[in-house]
Amino acid sequence: MSVAIVRPRPAAPLALTMGDPAGIGAEIALKAWSDRARHGLPPFFLIDDPARLAAMAPDTPLRQIVEPEDAANAFADALPVLPVSLPCPATAGQPDPRNAPAVIAAIDRATDLALAGRVGAVVTNPIAKAVLYEAGFRHPGHTEYIAERCGAIGTMMLMVPELRVVLVTIHEPLARAVAGLTTEAIVATARVAAHGLAQDFGLARPRLAIAGLNPHAGENGGIGREDIEIVAPAVARLQAEGIEARGPVPPDTMFHAAARQTYDAAICLYHDQGLIPLKTLDFDRGVNVTLGLPIVRTSPDHGTAFDIAGKGIARPDSLIAAIRAAAAIADVRRRARIDDRD
Repeated sequence: MSVAIVRPRPAAPLALTMGDPAGIGAEIALKAWSDRARHGLPPFFLIDDPARLAAMAPDTPLRQIVEPEDAANAFADALPVLPVSLPCPATAGQPDPRNAPAVIAAIDRATDLALAGRVGAVVTNPIAKAVLYEAGFRHPGHTEYIAERCGAIGTMMLMVPELRVVLVTIHEPLARAVAGLTTEAIVATARVAAHGLAQDFGLARPRLAIAGLNPHAGENGGIGREDIEIVAPAVARLQAEGIEARGPVPPDTMFHAAARQTYDAAICLYHDQGLIPLKTLDFDRGVNVTLGLPIVRTSPDHGTAFDIAGKGIARPDSLIAAIRAAAAIADVRRRARIDDRD
């Protein structure tokens, strides 16, 4: 599979996508820009409909831009907006499939700009997959769609300051996730995690803790044999490849503070195994990072929040964390390219 070689320019702005226009994406983007100085946010622009943003926040200065390079000069005084028109007026809390093409167009524009090296990273606001499905969207979510557009295989990593988790299976019923779990899937996920932690976080030798599936990691087969027959062989293969991995680690003892100091990322076998401890540690600042892409992509770790959209109470913490993470990862990659040239 061929993958584009991306060479972002120094200090390239970040591109934020609109997300579902009936959700909280625009609200939290506006709040992030308003709080940019306190959080030290780098220049970014929002791909969205300027008319709807002006109606939402008449007191927030906006600046339409034509090219992403225009964002840096505008950012200090106004939120830069790269225009995309909505086919229908957006109503907070009431998603409309007729606006799905504009949502997808914003993702496409941001991704293409990143592949061309004209933005340093892509930060995606939450989408409503069920709404996009009605419009013919055929991917499980952002991660898979952007990865396909990049000609790569992306792996989801969720992180807060105290914990990083990488998921082997993601949004599928627990029974199906367990039934379909394989040694190969664990190995493939861990390989991408190890490479991503090195490339995007500057960890020369990432330490991976591979979670067990069953209580107490199966107690040597007394509580199921999956950890012996599926997980342990994956750990052995990873170690043979030179990846610092250990496990299966009992899931109930791997997330307390002392245990978290012994690894750089936890490889979790199903969604809630990783997301429950992560969201318990820091519900408001979770960040979704896609590892394995030729571009940098992050996202806030929450949904569209249709129930509170339009009420002015959405918190921008997760989006701010996603912007900061995207900028940090882009900087690590940029520095690595400079070192390679030197």
